[in-house]
Amino acid sequence: MSGDTVPPVERVDRHLLRVAFILVLGTFMATLDATIVSVGIDTLTDEFDASVAEIQWVTTAYLLAVVGAVPASGWLADRFGGKRTWLAAVGVFLLGSVLCALAWSVTSLIVFRVVQGLGGGLLPATGQALLARVAGPNRTGRVISVVAVVPLLSPVFGPLVGGSVLAVGTWPWLFLINLPIGLVAALLARRHVPAVPPSTRRTAFDLRGAALLSPGLAVLVYGLTEVAQGRTLPAAVGVTAGLAMLAGFTVHGLRTRATPLVDPRLFARPPFGAAALALLVLGASVFGTMFLLPLYFQTGRGLSAWEAGLLLAPQGLGAAAGSVLVNRTIDKVAPRTLVVTGIVLILAGTVPFTQLGHEVPDTVIAVALAVRGLGMAMVGAPVMNIVYSRIEPEQLPRASGALNLLNTVGGSLGTAALAVVLQNRLSARGPDISSAFADTFWWVLGFCLIAAAGATRLPRTRARKA
Repeated sequence: MSGDTVPPVERVDRHLLRVAFILVLGTFMATLDATIVSVGIDTLTDEFDASVAEIQWVTTAYLLAVVGAVPASGWLADRFGGKRTWLAAVGVFLLGSVLCALAWSVTSLIVFRVVQGLGGGLLPATGQALLARVAGPNRTGRVISVVAVVPLLSPVFGPLVGGSVLAVGTWPWLFLINLPIGLVAALLARRHVPAVPPSTRRTAFDLRGAALLSPGLAVLVYGLTEVAQGRTLPAAVGVTAGLAMLAGFTVHGLRTRATPLVDPRLFARPPFGAAALALLVLGASVFGTMFLLPLYFQTGRGLSAWEAGLLLAPQGLGAAAGSVLVNRTIDKVAPRTLVVTGIVLILAGTVPFTQLGHEVPDTVIAVALAVRGLGMAMVGAPVMNIVYSRIEPEQLPRASGALNLLNTVGGSLGTAALAVVLQNRLSARGPDISSAFADTFWWVLGFCLIAAAGATRLPRTRARKA
């Protein structure tokens, strides 16, 4: 590996674009399902005669299963090959979708959402690593710039798709809608996605690490969720136990002579540490905002789920425009410049939401969301490109798993933390709901500032393979 030099531009041919499209279908399906069910909460509550607290676990169980599955993606791809692992993940996700549609009670639906989440957690990480391996280091940036926009679009389109499904069909179609997407993706992948052989280094699965990392993250998120619900004892137990398990995993990862599930030393290697911080906080900002805004639109402004989705649409348009911009400039502009510019745009787009107590017009909200979407698209792809272009091909599955884990954990922890802040501010503000949400968005600004601090430590250019 040589120094920081600009690599030669290689053409992104039709075959690579076809592979990217196929793999992005899996990512789209998994990330869309994380939000599509949110608009069906009221319908599911009536269908199963459940409380809101019980039915919220339909969403929480899926996210916790995703968090639990991501760390294993690297080992599975090393052991069985990226394509085989990706196809198996599609199969598990579709199986979970069918089971969810056949659920007969809240408990069964929650259990089947866990099955669905296990498949959904593997799809983005495995797909990105497989695509980066097929593209090679000099084409990864432009291809990832297209793929990385999907997680940004899904939270925007999820409420729209969910609202449309419930307008013309019954609740099982919230899950059955995944079947045609998944089947088409699997059939196309079998024909067009090249098989990447498993790693020549066969390592044993890190059972101790898996028993500490995934459950530790899940318990921590559960504890923060309980904080938002005001249940002190379960919250204290969950947060304490989660942090203790994560600390135990870190010690285990540093001491073991075997290959850990996620190597803690990886975060000490530049530029991985700075990239990890940027993606962790970006996840908190993106998913945290997508939690706050629909809730504000519906409770603070009295909009329907469909109307709230329409008002969120400019963020998706901004993200799409940002993806095109990044695709055309990622090989010409320093990656750190793109990332820092993107975070500045996210900051600028967040400022109006700190003034919600002053009746911000819909036009200002739409423009702010478009600016945020543009900025978010300028962060994710360049950060991943920096990392993917600086590591060996054999390390791609584990690096991709670690980056996706951080983005997912950032989204889960950020959403849970903002829910706690919002609950506190609602109690303090009383009937002034808009001001309570405005107070909470100051925390989102704080997340963005932390991400900016991490981004300044990114290298100016990506390294070229020797």
